Amino acid sequence: MRYRITHNTSYLSREPISVGHNQAWLRPRDLPWQSCDTFDLQIEPTPSIQTERSDAFGNTVYNFSFNEGYDTLCVTAVSEVTIDRPAVETTRTPAWNLLTARCLAPGRSAEFDALQFCYPSPLVRIFPEAVNYVRTSFVPKRPIGEATKELMQRMFEDFEFDPHATTVSTPVEEVFTEKRGVCQDFAHVLLALLRALQLPCRYVSGYLRTDPPPGKERLVGADASHAWVSVYCGSEVGWIDFDPTNNMLARNDHLLVGWGRDYSDLPPLRGVYLGGSDSRLEVSVDVAPL
Repeated sequence: MRYRITHNTSYLSREPISVGHNQAWLRPRDLPWQSCDTFDLQIEPTPSIQTERSDAFGNTVYNFSFNEGYDTLCVTAVSEVTIDRPAVETTRTPAWNLLTARCLAPGRSAEFDALQFCYPSPLVRIFPEAVNYVRTSFVPKRPIGEATKELMQRMFEDFEFDPHATTVSTPVEEVFTEKRGVCQDFAHVLLALLRALQLPCRYVSGYLRTDPPPGKERLVGADASHAWVSVYCGSEVGWIDFDPTNNMLARNDHLLVGWGRDYSDLPPLRGVYLGGSDSRLEVSVDVAPL
C-alpha cells in the first residue's frame, strides 16, 4: 500500500510571539517493510534557523527557531509512504519469562537495545495494580505474543475511548483507575503493564488510515495522529506492534513515524516561546491512499 500523509498544525495567538524554538517528529521512518519515499516540511513564516538530526532512538528530528517573532505559525508535513508489513504469528514467540531472563542477562548483545525499554520512563510509571492486572494473562511459559494479545483484548473490553477524559499530563495510574482515555493513554497503560514484568516494549507514534462509514465519503483531514505499542519478542521474531485502542495487531494502515520510551520522547511538535496571549492550536491530519 502507498499513502500520502498531510499533517497540518497551526498556532494562533492574539499578540505576537517574540521568540520561539521548536522541534518536530513528523518524518516516517524507513524500515524493512516501510519506506518514506518523499518528505516535505513547510514552515510559515520561514524560520531564522532550521536543522535536522537523529535522536537517541534513530528518529528524525527537525529543529527550527524564530528570532524575529510571528503572529501565526503554520507547520505542514507531507509524506508519501509505501508499506508492506509482514504477517506475524503471536503463538510462535518465546515464553515471556524466558525472554525477560535473556534481556536481563549480562553480555547478550542481541537483547541489549531492547533492554532500555524494560524500565519506567517519565510518563510510564509502575504501580502495584499493574502487576495484579497483567499476571492474569502472563502465566509462566506462555508465549509473549499470545499473552500480550490477550492482555490487549482485556484492556479493550475494560477501557472506554473518551477524548474528553484526559489531557497529555494525566498520570497513567489515573487512566488505569478511571478506565477512560485516548490512544496515547491506552499505549501508556499497556507499556506500564508490560514493564511491570520487565518486558521490553516501546511507545510508537504514527498515523492510522481510517475508513468512513458505509455510504459516506472520506472526510479530508478527519484522520489523526495515533499511538500504539511495539513489544520485543526475541531476536528470532523481533518487534510486534499491538494497537490497544482498536484491539488489533498493526496492519498496513498503521503508518509508523517513530518510537521511544513514551510520548515525551517524540511528540509531533514541541516548543517554547516568549510573548503571545490567548494562543490556540489547530491540527488536521489526512491519510490518503495513492
